[in-house]
Amino acid sequence: MPGKPAPIKKSPAKKAANKKPEPAPESEPPPVEAAPVDAPPAEAAPADAPPAETGPVEAGPAEGEAAPAAEGLAAPAVDLLNAEGVTPAVPAEAALMEEPPKAPTPPPPAVPTSAPLDVSVEDVNDSSLTVKWKTPGTIGDSGLDGYLVEYRKDGTTDWVVAQEELSQNNLYCIKNLTSCDVLHLRVVAVNRGGRSEPGSLAEPVLIREIGERPKIRVPRHLKSCFIKQVGEQINLVIPFLGKPKPVVSWLKDGQPVDTRVNIRNSHKDSIIFIRSAQREDSGIYEMTVKVDSFEDKATIALQIVDRPGSPADVKLVDTWGFNAALEWTPPKDNGNTEITGYTIQKADRKTGVWFSVLENYHRLTATITDLIMGNSYSFRVFAENQVGVSETSAVTKGVATIQKTGIVYKPPEYPERDYSEPPRFTTPLADRAATVGYTTKLLCSVRGCPTPKIEWLKNKVIIGDDPKYRQNSTQGICSLEIRKPCCFDGGVYTCRAKNEQGEAAVSCKLQVKQVILPVADNEKGK
Repeated sequence: MPGKPAPIKKSPAKKAANKKPEPAPESEPPPVEAAPVDAPPAEAAPADAPPAETGPVEAGPAEGEAAPAAEGLAAPAVDLLNAEGVTPAVPAEAALMEEPPKAPTPPPPAVPTSAPLDVSVEDVNDSSLTVKWKTPGTIGDSGLDGYLVEYRKDGTTDWVVAQEELSQNNLYCIKNLTSCDVLHLRVVAVNRGGRSEPGSLAEPVLIREIGERPKIRVPRHLKSCFIKQVGEQINLVIPFLGKPKPVVSWLKDGQPVDTRVNIRNSHKDSIIFIRSAQREDSGIYEMTVKVDSFEDKATIALQIVDRPGSPADVKLVDTWGFNAALEWTPPKDNGNTEITGYTIQKADRKTGVWFSVLENYHRLTATITDLIMGNSYSFRVFAENQVGVSETSAVTKGVATIQKTGIVYKPPEYPERDYSEPPRFTTPLADRAATVGYTTKLLCSVRGCPTPKIEWLKNKVIIGDDPKYRQNSTQGICSLEIRKPCCFDGGVYTCRAKNEQGEAAVSCKLQVKQVILPVADNEKGK
């Protein structure tokens, strides 16, 4: 065929895609080949047809020269056709309807990971140092290829890479170090995106042998929350190990310990001393024991408790029958410990004396029963915790009045009994012997209803109001006292009792004797 043939490209499609197209050389226009007679005429493109290319327009190759292969297309096939000098016939409609190839979506750019976490020293001796760390918090789609461990001597600025290849583990040992050197350490994570931010060791490491690693030996009673009351003395001893002598430091809730808390450190233990504990001394105390780059930490929870405050908003909800309903809210100040219960008391408004009706009660509502009809009551509530009962209480504003009902008491009716009876002596008079000049007394007992009248007789003659005699009758006991009787006072004495129902009498004999004194021997001789 006349005309200059297109050159044959031997490079693969991949290289062609990455290679920029070269400008086409100037050539003579090829002769126009007459179309066959049988070929159908080409249809004109519609006016509103979309353009065939949507991308930026680049300078195309000259006529008779093959266009460069696009990315993702089979370029060798086109080159072979052009090499033979045959131009494939493409219908006009197919050429218009064919869409241009879409460029592939480029992969996301590679991003480095975040810095490794918690870089620390695992072991150290005179010639080596073992460092450990944790995996970065953010890795991303680029993954993680490994870690680089770098170090520099104190006083220099040049960082030295410790290993030839990336470390796949989170632990690495740096060997062949010089004793007594002070090294700064950092760890870098590496992936396709490059190096991450370094994770550095907080303080430099002294290369030397550690005699004994620090270890805190927390006593058993301090492993749980240590509880003390307000005003009590606190003296806690925490032993530890470590050589050479460790450096001990304390923090309270992440802050330096208050000056009122005394801390004394020795080579084997640390002491916390508080003379008078207060509520603000409560918190988490963190103890750190450090030997060079090694350290051990322990926490002690200290809780200072006190009596709770009084409950709030005590209300008298309802009163019915002999009952009253109460409700209240917990105290605002629980004494820095859990509320264990409540104590409810009542007081009669007449007396004002308080009595406990419920103790160690766990609910916030209560019903007080067995109240007295016609009385008015006030109520108060105390809060309780493990220390004790609150010093103050909450008193109800309202008063519970138990109304009287319409019940009228009718006492039972009993028939009256007639207790009338004639006098009857239950204990008669007994015969007696008296001595001249010594007072004597006669006794007897009588019963009767109504109470009988008592009379005394001597030899059947009423004694009357003779001052020599004293008569007495009490609770049915009748007595006659004869003062310093003489020989003429002997005889028969009678006690007579009279009432409306009858009469009764008892008698006895009284003998009065003369005492004869013995005569002395000298008087007999006279």
